[in-house]
Amino acid sequence: MKTLTAAAAVLFTATLSATALAEVPMDKYNKSCAICHAAGTAGAPKTHDVEAWKPHLAKGEETLMKSVHNGLNAMPPKGMCFDCSDEDYKALIEFMSTPAK
Repeated sequence: MKTLTAAAAVLFTATLSATALAEVPMDKYNKSCAICHAAGTAGAPKTHDVEAWKPHLAKGEETLMKSVHNGLNAMPPKGMCFDCSDEDYKALIEFMSTPAK
């Protein structure tokens, strides 16, 4: 099962890489995502914590995007980024779920 989860996470990250914006909209990360993801507030997976993101990525892009749009647990709908496009969300997820560069 761990192998399947790891494979799904790798596949999802590769999909994000292929479809996400070339550049992360850091202004949107700083005003919306960083509030919780920088410190892991309220159980949010921390930015660049690959292990913390694996279970979320393993759910697949459709489920993850649904969670972003509708909110999940303490995360409000759209993560409080009301001007983010789906491409922005994908780039932000890729940025947060991969190791720091």
